[in-house]
Amino acid sequence: MSGRLQDRIALVTGSSSGLGRAICLAYAAEGAKICCVDLYRSPRNTTNAHTGKADDYNNRVEGESTVQELDRLHGSDTAIFVKADVTNAAEVEAAVAKCVEQFGRLDIMANNAGISVESTYPKPLGIHETSESDWDRTMSINAKGVFLGCKYAIGQMLRQDLLPGTRDRGWIINTASIQALVAYHNTPAYCASKGAVSMLTKQVALDYAPHRIHCNALCPGFLRTAMTQNLQNDPLAQAEIDKAHPFGGMGRVEDVAKAAVFLASDDVAWITGVSLPVDGGYSIT
Repeated sequence: MSGRLQDRIALVTGSSSGLGRAICLAYAAEGAKICCVDLYRSPRNTTNAHTGKADDYNNRVEGESTVQELDRLHGSDTAIFVKADVTNAAEVEAAVAKCVEQFGRLDIMANNAGISVESTYPKPLGIHETSESDWDRTMSINAKGVFLGCKYAIGQMLRQDLLPGTRDRGWIINTASIQALVAYHNTPAYCASKGAVSMLTKQVALDYAPHRIHCNALCPGFLRTAMTQNLQNDPLAQAEIDKAHPFGGMGRVEDVAKAAVFLASDDVAWITGVSLPVDGGYSIT
């Protein structure tokens, strides 16, 4: 790899599975040290054996953790794991502090943790069927979690010296969704929460541009992760969603992670406040 993130320190939330794990691997391959933040060390289970549908995000499987994989690939000083609930201010603040204690600074904050409660149900639910608790849970993790991540990361970035050899103070990458930009069926809480992430990204970018802190959002399309397992487990639904992508089919987390590297690199020297679709052309159909 090119070493585009050499000697930078990154904190990635939702690091144990899916896109978060792929971002950790991509950052480390480009020379960064990683603070892996999640409620769980192990990856998320994809399909619930009883329902045949996408499993709840709290259900995990045994296997190599993200930190273990990073240690194996890049050495034992590459990454640490910090358990934290992104909806809890004290825990997010402590995760940033632990990252700084371990690695000395924080250069990149990838607010990636998120859920789609709607995607785990056996049948689709419209807004008239969506519970208040599902709405609150989704907004808390997807929107408040990004708010807290930005809050404590920026506080740290403002206190530290510039990274040697750069003129920038920090890079924030918020994981929104293509559903922040275009609506999708039966996902009212998810769409609303990701729309909030996209607008918060613009607001933070505006306030902190004078401090040379970049804040951009990733808007992934439909990826082959646990979140889309219901579509993957249904051949008709899978065929329909495949046809909606000009590049043909759902994307890979590795392809979106490449965009996350770009947004954390010097290549975004004159870019901030952007919600970047990485969706295989889904949003142009």
